[in-house]
Amino acid sequence: MRSGAASDRAILGRSAAFASIVTALFLVGLKLWAVWQTESMALLGSLADSALDLIASLATLTGVIIAARPADRTHRFGHGKAEALAAIFQVMLIALSAAGIAMQSAEALAEGQRVAAAQEGIVVSMIAILATFALLAYQRFVIARTGSLAISTDHLHYQSDLLLNLAVIAALVLDRYVGLAGADPLFGLGIAGWLLWGAWRAGSEAIDHLMDREWPEEKRRRFVAVAARHPELSRLHDLRTRTSGGIDFVQFHVDLPGDYTVEQAHDIIERVEKDLHAEFPDAEVLIHIDPEGHVDEPRNTLVEEDQFSRFGERRMTGPHDETPT
Repeated sequence: MRSGAASDRAILGRSAAFASIVTALFLVGLKLWAVWQTESMALLGSLADSALDLIASLATLTGVIIAARPADRTHRFGHGKAEALAAIFQVMLIALSAAGIAMQSAEALAEGQRVAAAQEGIVVSMIAILATFALLAYQRFVIARTGSLAISTDHLHYQSDLLLNLAVIAALVLDRYVGLAGADPLFGLGIAGWLLWGAWRAGSEAIDHLMDREWPEEKRRRFVAVAARHPELSRLHDLRTRTSGGIDFVQFHVDLPGDYTVEQAHDIIERVEKDLHAEFPDAEVLIHIDPEGHVDEPRNTLVEEDQFSRFGERRMTGPHDETPT
């Protein structure tokens, strides 16, 4: 990945994170006033979610800034896992907040607590929906140009906030104007459950990054298909993939005829890397060359399995049918 492109990507990522922070600050202040006016448990849950959005946006900004740092002597693979660490921090806060909302909602339900002033809460929720729409539009602009995982995750979270604010409006209307007692605390309990579900999903993704989980099978298949365009490669094995922040890391072994010179083999691998980077521009690729027929670990199918055969990639020509340049 070129340094200029990486710099532009980092700038756009930071701008999107700053936009999230400004939006979250506005919504926290607005909903804090609305909760004081309405005493709504559903709106309290929405306030807690916006407060967590603010913390999440701060953590996202921190993660984006650290992850954008280039590799150094102590972090040769870069700093991409900073985003996953920030996500784990967010998950802990979300779980604690959801537990607090659930307890307060259960207490309000048991005591028969009713909403005091629904109109203010409805207006505030509508304003929150409009502000969230504006933020989502800018995030889509940034994601289209950077492919940032951190901003994409933040984008999904704010998309779900639209439903959350609609749920708050429904709770206030049902409690205050329809007269359905218990609607507001029940919605509060539902929001607490939704927060816990979001924490579970975010935590699972962060753990996948920290544990270097392999790419999905379809993405691995696309990668192998690109390498298979080069008929000189008779076998591709020991394929290992992972993602750290917004950067993919890939390493694998390929077999080349043993009578090729170092220069010939180098030229072939250069062409393979060029094609791979065209399809996977943010990937760091490391290729190890084996002489044709060489076996590293005869009993280890995880290492020796030919990925060309596994994914059904068949070249029209054999490794010796084209003379390397």
